Amino acid sequence: MVVGALSSDTAHLALVGALVLAAVAAIYHLDRPSGSWGRRLRSRFVLGVPWGTLVAVAFVVGVYLLVQGGLENPDRPVVIPFRAWSYFYPEGVLWSGFAHSSRSHITGNLLSTLVAGTLAEYAYGHYPRTRGESSFRSLRTNPYVRAFLVVPGAILTFGLVSSLFALGPVIGFSGVVFALWGFALVHYPIGTIAALTGSTLVSVVHSTIRSPIEFAEASASYGAPSWANIAVQGHALGLIAGILVAVLLVRRRRTSDDTTPHTTAIVVFGAVLLFGASRRLWAVYWYLGNDQYELYRAIGLALLVLLALIVAVAVAGREEPFRPAAAVPDPESLRGSVASATPAAVGLLLLVCALAVVAGPGVLPNLVTVDEGDAPGDPIEVEGYQVTYAENVEDRMVSVVDVEAFGRSTSVRTSGVIVSNPDRQIWTTAVSRGNLAFWGYRSVDVGGTGWRETVQVQRSGWVAAGGGPTYRVDGVHDGTRSTLFVSDPVDAEPRLDGRTVAVAAVEGGFELRVEHDGSTETAAIPGSDESVTLQGVAFVREDRRIYAERGDSRVRVANQERYEGRQ
Repeated sequence: MVVGALSSDTAHLALVGALVLAAVAAIYHLDRPSGSWGRRLRSRFVLGVPWGTLVAVAFVVGVYLLVQGGLENPDRPVVIPFRAWSYFYPEGVLWSGFAHSSRSHITGNLLSTLVAGTLAEYAYGHYPRTRGESSFRSLRTNPYVRAFLVVPGAILTFGLVSSLFALGPVIGFSGVVFALWGFALVHYPIGTIAALTGSTLVSVVHSTIRSPIEFAEASASYGAPSWANIAVQGHALGLIAGILVAVLLVRRRRTSDDTTPHTTAIVVFGAVLLFGASRRLWAVYWYLGNDQYELYRAIGLALLVLLALIVAVAVAGREEPFRPAAAVPDPESLRGSVASATPAAVGLLLLVCALAVVAGPGVLPNLVTVDEGDAPGDPIEVEGYQVTYAENVEDRMVSVVDVEAFGRSTSVRTSGVIVSNPDRQIWTTAVSRGNLAFWGYRSVDVGGTGWRETVQVQRSGWVAAGGGPTYRVDGVHDGTRSTLFVSDPVDAEPRLDGRTVAVAAVEGGFELRVEHDGSTETAAIPGSDESVTLQGVAFVREDRRIYAERGDSRVRVANQERYEGRQ
């Protein structure tokens, strides 16, 4: 079976490869470029290769494999300690802009980096473009310095800087990716929009190589809405920063003897709008707590239109003053500067203001430390970390800054597996209540640079007939099991001769409780095909069901809880 599957995969890959080669040969024959593509690349890149982008990609891969433990488990890197929790936790700030939460996360970001980074690096170039400048006259113009130091240095520096202004403990290289897209948008608006589809093609090719044939079936799942997983603030921060740097570079080149083309406002406006819409920059939302979110799509779209307008003015705005008659050649006062203002200068100023507005909200939360109180319940201690489970408790991470606006507040409640570490300023709901209820178990990794420890969190429970579930959440670490949470008992709907039957989760197990005439008898839930008698009622367990028997009556009182993720 395995051999057959492998041979089938190889055959499909061979077919795709043959068609691609045939298509390339046909296009080459039709266009007969005679090496013009290669010459154009070599005119901008050393040996025609975007080295800076490749160096940055290699660095991010190294962080994933070596720092996050991806070599040990490529599908499950250590994530929690590598988020930007606070300025008082430098390790998280240092790595958050380069770390990733999963293999699919890093793959998507790096494939997009290869496309956007190549475009941005091509626009910058490894060789100076000003007439009369020699490539090896100085370090600034040296193509090897630009390719292997300047470009990757700028990319990685922004990855670090962006984490300083991130709103919330975000993780990933996407802020840099958006900065590269923003830089490319200014230089090649239409080409960048076309390259977005190229990014999708690269992703499809990657998926095809990994899985030429894939089987799937419809199944239920549990998780936050897709737009709630988007770090909109971080993406907008990167996009605006990349656009700002590109605008400054374009304006500098226009003042030199370089023949930098002018782009029309409608093209820039449309490109930014299309890019923002495709990358869901309109997804402005508010977290309401306990897995509830509120999306403000109209406000988000309006802000995107405003940003596109500002960028269009900054890129395509005229350099002539609004009021030529009142303009001053070299203004030395605020009044003279206002009188001499040009559309391009106003656009640039608005772009700087937009960057400040987006970056500003990320500063205050990072200056505030999380309450050092103990985690709720009886947590498992792992090298300074506390792992526990709680329901409807205050979310200390979200409410670290108390904000109320338009009927919404950051004082919210949360339920699920909670991980805290006061020394690292960490407090997070690592697994939501619903996610654990869907899967029945989750692995929670904690650790630091180069090390990890895993706590297995398991939920087990019984559902009373006509009632809800009663359940217990356990944590397992180093072979030791601890009960982290016990829910309230639940009454079954059937009553037998005035007897009330309840199912209760307790530390280490489950009980049946039968109340009659003011007295209650209790016993552990029997094993499979075993029974127990309480208050004159026999309770028989058959596989995952418990039946109550008294006289000729037999009713089901409880089912063992099932988890959709395991089915």
